[in-house]
Amino acid sequence: MTWTTPADLRAQVQKLWDKGLLLASLVNGDVLFPRRLQLKSPSSSELTDQFERVRGWIGALRQGAHYRVVMREIRHRVLGANLVPAEAWIDSMDDALALIGKRREAQRFGALAALTRESEPLLLPWLAKYPLKALGMSDEWPLLLDIVAWMKAHPRPGIYLRQLDLPGIHSKFIESQRALLGEWLDLTLPENVIDTQAGGVNGFCKRYGFLDKPLRIRFRMLDPAQAMLPGRDQDIGINHDSFALLEPKTERVFITENEINFLAFPSVADSMVIFGAGYGFDMLAQADWLRRCSIHYWGDIDTHGFAILDQLRAVFPHVESLLMDRDTLMAHEALWGREMQPLCRDLPRLNSAESALYDELRDNRIRAGVRLEQERIGYRCVRAALEKFGRCRDSV
Repeated sequence: MTWTTPADLRAQVQKLWDKGLLLASLVNGDVLFPRRLQLKSPSSSELTDQFERVRGWIGALRQGAHYRVVMREIRHRVLGANLVPAEAWIDSMDDALALIGKRREAQRFGALAALTRESEPLLLPWLAKYPLKALGMSDEWPLLLDIVAWMKAHPRPGIYLRQLDLPGIHSKFIESQRALLGEWLDLTLPENVIDTQAGGVNGFCKRYGFLDKPLRIRFRMLDPAQAMLPGRDQDIGINHDSFALLEPKTERVFITENEINFLAFPSVADSMVIFGAGYGFDMLAQADWLRRCSIHYWGDIDTHGFAILDQLRAVFPHVESLLMDRDTLMAHEALWGREMQPLCRDLPRLNSAESALYDELRDNRIRAGVRLEQERIGYRCVRAALEKFGRCRDSV
């Protein structure tokens, strides 16, 4: 039997709720009711062949609450005149909410809408677009509105998020809501106080004028003659602005992604080593003095390692790779690992040899998912590769 049941009518109204249309109408004033629902009734032959079942169906449908059934008379050659449901209607928003058991949620949403209309009416379009999301955040809603109001009163505040002092609000709450707040602030703040060059969760502070955690660059001087600190420990970490102002006499810079390799990097004349941190080299771009140095990047021999090299060359085109060649890979076959999610995209900044090896790796021509992590390369191999740059000493 495919005749429409009370559960089917309820499901049709539930779809309106799930799409957010019921709650959105409380904000934008859309008129949804009275609304006719889809109703499939028995055919003439079904009325004849299944008369008792049809009677039961009519009774169940008419006993349902919060919707209105319109009956029409049909005259049957065998059964005579009978009243059969022809239409089903929801007459009001209240009936719709009662049918699906959402009156309480709608009341809570109505309170959110009223509060928003009073304090931040520019957010009403957002509220109408994402009503169910808003409903799920009803407890946090007043706090979020307080943050927006504070930002309107203090545009580009020039403080850390930790310093924003509002009752019941802590910095971790703001950090957890950066994506949402970004959407709201874009709607409510004047355009001239938004840095449109910064975007996304990581660009939140810069976009809206908060102080960001300083990016720190960690490096070691590899030549005792160029030591910046007394003693043997030349492991130094400074913010990227200070790093840009260093102007060391260094002729050569190595960049490695592995911390132990960074710490154990052999001494090399006129050189320093920088501890990278995966993708992202914008913080090095301010250091113009790096452009006069030869730069050598040492990463894993896998598709992601070559992608990082490609990205670094976008900032410093003259970068050369170190120990990322086919000979090194094949010499350490016993130490190969597996790259679980290799990249497939083209890397236009690789040289011919690097590009050929990258193609072998991404196309699985050597073995599926071949990967050689940089820390698995023998220390003697590392020292041998560095000898061409100057006399290696045991330590700084």
